[in-house]
Amino acid sequence: MTQRVCFVTIGATAAFDQLLEAVLTSEFLQTLQASGYTKLVLQYGENGHSLLETFKANVVSGHADNHGIDISGFDFNKSGLGQEMSSVKAAKDRTEGVVISHAGSGSILDAMRIEVPLIVVPNTSLLHNHQVDLAEELAKQGYLVHGYLNHLSAALAESDILRKKRQTWPPQNRGADPSGRGLAGVMDDEMGFYD
Repeated sequence: MTQRVCFVTIGATAAFDQLLEAVLTSEFLQTLQASGYTKLVLQYGENGHSLLETFKANVVSGHADNHGIDISGFDFNKSGLGQEMSSVKAAKDRTEGVVISHAGSGSILDAMRIEVPLIVVPNTSLLHNHQVDLAEELAKQGYLVHGYLNHLSAALAESDILRKKRQTWPPQNRGADPSGRGLAGVMDDEMGFYD
């Protein structure tokens, strides 16, 4: 069976239980399942363990439904989140998934370096919140999807659209292709083949 992973990170410095609660809703898990996801991995920080354990207990008792999604989590990885973020990339036994992150600049840059689809959900409870501005600007430039806690299913659909745009030529964030000849024209120019 081919895996498809959704990795969620709340970061290291501030709790963001609302994001964890949002990705554990029946609606969102049902959307993951319908989109072919098989695994949900949560980086839940210092306090999120109890949320995950409560959810798992509710699944066992029949008060919640995981919709066939394998759900796991951990508090923090001192080595960074590169391995977890890379787990959403396509591979022989994996279809490309998505990273859902708080809007901290470090997490955003990590995901952008690895070139994985990214949904950013600002933690609006922070004082002097810069996360909203950062998410809005990077979404406007086409680097990521600006997600909202109560609309994560829609953000997941938007990330699939963004994924398809990333695969076109010229790359969406590099400006228009002045030659109008696409990748073949760029390669011809680089190789010295002129009409």
